Amino acid sequence: MVDYMVVGLGLAGTAFCEILRKNNKTFVVFNDHSQTSSRVAGGLYNPVILKRFTLSWRADEQLPIAAEFYTQLEQFLDVNFDKKLNVLRKFASIEEQNLWFEAADKEKLKPFLDIKLVNNENDGLKAPFQFGKVLETGKLDTKLLFNSYANWLEKENKLYNDTFDYRQLQIEQSAISYQDVKAKNIVFTEGYGMMKNPYFNHLPMQGSKGEYIVIKAKELKETQIIKSSIFLIPLGDDLYKVGATYNRNQKDNSTTLEAKNELINKLQSLLDCSYEIVGHEAGMRPTVKDRRPLVGKHAKYNNLWLLNGFGSHGITIAPWAAKSLYEHIEMQIPILEEMNIARFASN
Repeated sequence: MVDYMVVGLGLAGTAFCEILRKNNKTFVVFNDHSQTSSRVAGGLYNPVILKRFTLSWRADEQLPIAAEFYTQLEQFLDVNFDKKLNVLRKFASIEEQNLWFEAADKEKLKPFLDIKLVNNENDGLKAPFQFGKVLETGKLDTKLLFNSYANWLEKENKLYNDTFDYRQLQIEQSAISYQDVKAKNIVFTEGYGMMKNPYFNHLPMQGSKGEYIVIKAKELKETQIIKSSIFLIPLGDDLYKVGATYNRNQKDNSTTLEAKNELINKLQSLLDCSYEIVGHEAGMRPTVKDRRPLVGKHAKYNNLWLLNGFGSHGITIAPWAAKSLYEHIEMQIPILEEMNIARFASN
């Protein structure tokens, strides 16, 4: 018997598995690659909501835990997937500059907003009102992270590349059985795939489809992340990821011409150079009605657990929320009420 069975290997699943490994817990993982949100996302970590210049939910608590987590994971896997890059927020007016200075004066935002504005020195960008520099930001190469971690799991015989069949799950008082695996606990970390999970799909996950395009722009030569109405993320070799769109109505991973055109239109006001589109990706973000994660225990079964609902902030939330769930299961430390799925018990 293993201590844990984990279903799903995006940011939530990887973060939880790492905590299990560090605490010498035995575990296996089931993953079928059906949820692409973590893989196709821009991979940014950024503590500030740049539309309104406000701090993301509990970002000041989450960021130090995430930074340490990814540094240690890089060392363990012996790969470099964490690139420290600044985010430069393009200003549309003098008024926006003033709002930036106001925000930068607030105690919680001071560590993250640089009060020295950045001039535009790139002929390929349209930015007459300068940029604001966000600190403590960067980009994860999520594909490299997940592939490296999956390779390690396979070497350790911990990974089952298989679609999880809920009908085969047998739940007893003190154990879970699935096919030939027996575990004390099962943790579902399936992202939007939770909507097919009969034990948790009653929870109010809305889901938000996001689409990116990848462009090649030889003249651009930009090394920082640029934020206007969209993000422009340098990938190297003159490639840039551009996005993302938000669509709450479409619930699939297929790319659309509508989203592509939306991104092209937004690029027009940012770029002053030629480019070609060389890629287009889509994925479902696991967004929740009240914009808070879904973490906790099943109402009826004491050994069924959920770690989900990070929306577009999975990189910073996942290590922090995974730690919280682990400490709750193993040490009975309460899960924050704001993200505990018990908040929906009476709904």
